[in-house]
Amino acid sequence: MTQAWVVLTRPDGRDVAAPSEAQMAAALAEVYSGNAASPDGGPGSAVLRFGYDDGLMYEVEVSTGGGVRFAEWSDRDCEIALAGPRTMAALAQADALQLWRLLAQRQVAKIRSQPWSDAG
Repeated sequence: MTQAWVVLTRPDGRDVAAPSEAQMAAALAEVYSGNAASPDGGPGSAVLRFGYDDGLMYEVEVSTGGGVRFAEWSDRDCEIALAGPRTMAALAQADALQLWRLLAQRQVAKIRSQPWSDAG
């Protein structure tokens, strides 16, 4: 049977498997504070990924300033994009948390139905 997983990559680059809502909220608070920086010194972001051991992976990345990117992949190695990345600009912190909640609950169709812009 295929195992599903959820992983949060915090702004400092650390991964948290099966994050709680409190852990997701804390990571977003760090990003939205403007004090988050990536390990390489660039602007901070945090990414929530949901996928299956033998297949599909989805990710919602939230950057400092509220920029959000949603991507769909054929597998965990990001070998084949299933759709072009979609973006939103200046999303409120509470709305970003709601997107992460949907992803953690495997509600990919609800995420796809959001008012995204094509990144390309």
